Amino acid sequence: MVFVLSACNADKTADATTKLSALTSIALAMNEQENAWNEGDLEGFMEHYWKSDSLRFIGSRGLNYGWQTTLENYKESYPDREAMGTLTFSNKYMDMVAPDAAFIVGKWQLDRRSDTLSGHYSLLWRQIEGKWVIVADHSS
Repeated sequence: MVFVLSACNADKTADATTKLSALTSIALAMNEQENAWNEGDLEGFMEHYWKSDSLRFIGSRGLNYGWQTTLENYKESYPDREAMGTLTFSNKYMDMVAPDAAFIVGKWQLDRRSDTLSGHYSLLWRQIEGKWVIVADHSS
């Protein structure tokens, strides 16, 4: 009986460690996104999105599909470094919804010389081919 309880505790510890590792990887990826954005590098920012036509992005223009479409929309909305400003993410909720999927809710803020924009996001991250990527983004 003691062995079974020890095994259960070991499984819980392993699960917690795996969860922490995944959420840490995602937080680091989001930090890389902030840095890329703040350097004016939209392609670098997009590195953490799923490079697929099945990527879903919901924003002020409604639902859009695809990595390339999302990149083009960002380029249209933020044509230069001044328009891009300085981006800050603040994650409010992070949870694993499956061993290969995480749900993140937070706030974004964009500080520009002429104004400050802000809103919220909900992101579905999946681990695909060993890499954590955003497969669905709802930003408002």
